[in-house]
Amino acid sequence: MLYEKMARKKFQSRKERPEYDQKLLDLARVTRVVKGGRRFRFRATLVIGNRNGKAGVGVAKGADVSEAVRKAFNDAKKKLVLVKRHNSTIACPAEAKNGSAKVMLKPAKAGRGVVAGGSVRAVVELAGIRDIVSKSMGSSNKLSVARATLAALEKVKVLSSREKNM
Repeated sequence: MLYEKMARKKFQSRKERPEYDQKLLDLARVTRVVKGGRRFRFRATLVIGNRNGKAGVGVAKGADVSEAVRKAFNDAKKKLVLVKRHNSTIACPAEAKNGSAKVMLKPAKAGRGVVAGGSVRAVVELAGIRDIVSKSMGSSNKLSVARATLAALEKVKVLSSREKNM
C-alpha cells in the first residue's frame, strides 16, 4: 500500500507540457452602453505557437478574463499557420500588410537573436524562429501587427537545395 501511494504521487507530480505555448498580447475592458447603464466585457488578444513552426493569433471577448482568454485560445487554434524556417531563421525577406500595419521581416545570421518589438517578437518566438530582423511600420495596433507578421511568415518560400549551396 505504501508503494502504491509513492507510485501514485510520482505519477501525479509529472505534469504534461501543453501542446501550444501562449502569450497574451492585449487585454482590454470594453463597454457597451445600454438603457440600464454600462455592461463590461473583456477582450483578449492571444498568440499561440508550438515553437516548432506553427503559430496563430486569436481574439475574443468574454464576461470575465479567463473566459476571454480561453475563447481567444480556441480562435487562435483555428487560425494556425505553418511557418517555413531555414535553420533558425527564415529563408528570404518578406513583407505583409494588415489594415494600416505593415511588417517587414529579414533573415539574420545565427546568433543575432530576435531583433523585433512587441507583437512581432511574440509571434516570431512562438513560431520557433531564433534569428530574425524586423521592422513594423504604420499602425502600432497589436492585433494588426500580429496578423501582418503571420501573413509575412506565410509568404516565406522554402529554399531549394541549389539555392542553399549558393
